[in-house]
Amino acid sequence: MADPQARLEQMLAKLKSRNFRLTPQRLAVLQILAASTNHPSVEDIYEEVKQVFPTTSLATIYKTVSLLKEIHEVLEIRFTDSSRFDGNKPYPHPHILCLRCGRVLDPELPGVDQLVAAAAACSGYQIVDHRLNFYGICPDCQ
Repeated sequence: MADPQARLEQMLAKLKSRNFRLTPQRLAVLQILAASTNHPSVEDIYEEVKQVFPTTSLATIYKTVSLLKEIHEVLEIRFTDSSRFDGNKPYPHPHILCLRCGRVLDPELPGVDQLVAAAAACSGYQIVDHRLNFYGICPDCQ
């Protein structure tokens, strides 16, 4: 996990450098994403922000997450029926997903970088993105 305060500062710096407004609600979204290890959905973020800013709309959260995705400060993890977001590690990395409870983990797997390099070498492609997801049943749900 990246240091949440350092991640928050990176996100803020990028927004400021592009002259985006930093509203209290937007700052709350950034704080949640920078510190989160559970890969929240937009709805999860909304519920958390709403506790502090009750008049915040779901649209505000969607717009903020979309903006962060656009400037590569959040990674979207798509499922068949929903999306979750990783603001702590906004770069391609493996995930393990529980098919029962939806828990998402970021395993530190050796060899992923070599796998990407091998894919590039054998195909001639310049690899710009990748997804490596494992699906199973977590220990709590077994």
